[in-house]
Amino acid sequence: MASKEAKISLKAAKGTRDWSGSDLLLRDHVFETISNIFKLHGGTPLDTPVFELREILSGKYGEDSKLIYNLEDQGGELCALRYDLTVPFARWLAMNNVQQIKRYQIAKVYRRDQPAIARGRMREFYQCDFDIAGQYDSMIPDAEILRVIAETFDALDQEIVIKLNHRKILDGLFAVAGVPPEKIRPISSAVDKLDKEPWDVVKKEMVEQKGLPEEVADKIGQYVLNKGTVDEMIQFIRSDANLSANDEIKAGLADMDLLSSYSKELNTFDKISFDLSLARGLDYYTGVIFEVIQKPSSNKEESRYPGKPTKGKEETSAGVGSIAAGGRYDNLVGMYGKKQIPCVGISFGVDRIFTILKARQGDKAGRSRQVDVYVMAFGGKEFDGLLLQRMSVARQLWEAGIRAEYSAKVKPRLPQQFKAAEDVPLAVILGQDELAEGKVRIKVLGTGKGGEEKKDDKDQGLLVSRDDLVQEIKKLLETTSLPIR
Repeated sequence: MASKEAKISLKAAKGTRDWSGSDLLLRDHVFETISNIFKLHGGTPLDTPVFELREILSGKYGEDSKLIYNLEDQGGELCALRYDLTVPFARWLAMNNVQQIKRYQIAKVYRRDQPAIARGRMREFYQCDFDIAGQYDSMIPDAEILRVIAETFDALDQEIVIKLNHRKILDGLFAVAGVPPEKIRPISSAVDKLDKEPWDVVKKEMVEQKGLPEEVADKIGQYVLNKGTVDEMIQFIRSDANLSANDEIKAGLADMDLLSSYSKELNTFDKISFDLSLARGLDYYTGVIFEVIQKPSSNKEESRYPGKPTKGKEETSAGVGSIAAGGRYDNLVGMYGKKQIPCVGISFGVDRIFTILKARQGDKAGRSRQVDVYVMAFGGKEFDGLLLQRMSVARQLWEAGIRAEYSAKVKPRLPQQFKAAEDVPLAVILGQDELAEGKVRIKVLGTGKGGEEKKDDKDQGLLVSRDDLVQEIKKLLETTSLPIR
């Protein structure tokens, strides 16, 4: 007897999800909001392949390289799914010898991480990147990137904190503390966990796993457990004779002096927290680095603190952690071409932003479709469904740019039509007598659940001529008092 075939497991792959209805409309709103900001700053769109040659991606992501999805050899080339949009952008710059551009890209990336869908951590997810490439005077593009961040989250009605540090200051700090050059990147990756782990856990990793002497780890702790405004932290670093004597730190402080001035002019200064624990694990960063988190609910301001918060404390109210991140990478393009092209950019995590906006909606879920008018009909015993007339009205609305639907049944029942229209703000109701006079009724919906509108509601709607229908519909859609928007 032949064995039964195993049943197919009907589910999305781990760390992925399907998008539909109101969720997809909300995500598209995020895309549109972000891309409009990018265009406002002169951004040029770019699209790159979803997979790259493995050699393009290798050696760019530090300890996170283990998260790259490698593909099987399918014809002589070893490829991998892109991990981010930055490295493909650098490859494109070098390949096409582009010397200067403001570029933006919205696309999916892939990471073989442990997913946590409720917190917006996925294996397949969207990034929205904006980068400025080219030779410019110091910190001017960096300041504009911070402005792009601020404008984007203002448009999304999100209060944020831009956590910021400088790779030269961080590397100089490690050198002063006594970290050997070959251990700077591994120690940097450990320090980067301080937004999720308490100091004693990170210190234990440095000493027991990375082989750092305990006294050196303690010295690092004296420095990295400090944060404040840009001006406060510049003063703090300069007040330490050992730190202020280091050449790398001097160069980083010169950049931060400029950024302080520029950010005040661009009205981003108050959103910035200069946090010496911010490290960003990616190997290609060379200058300013930043991460964006939701502004904590507490109004307590701390310039310096003796210990880092316990795990999870710095995550947002929706538990998603950082919602955008980026920095300056001046040497990445030169890895692929003969000429270095300095770059600075930001990447917005759309899935995490979506998680926050979705949580903020609560029970007030958005509409699952963008239809403004439902065309319906009713009549007595001789009622034939008025299908051709419903088609005619729908065509009239479509030609006027109004989103409309009607039932795909010849003789639909009126309760079924109201049920189908329950998330639509307006109905155009056709009746045999009214049509004979060249008129239809416009009814505002949303006063009851599907199928209930006609039972108890004495409002039969506004009687208008077919010639005035489009004008009256547009008037109603422009008002803000409709129960369904």
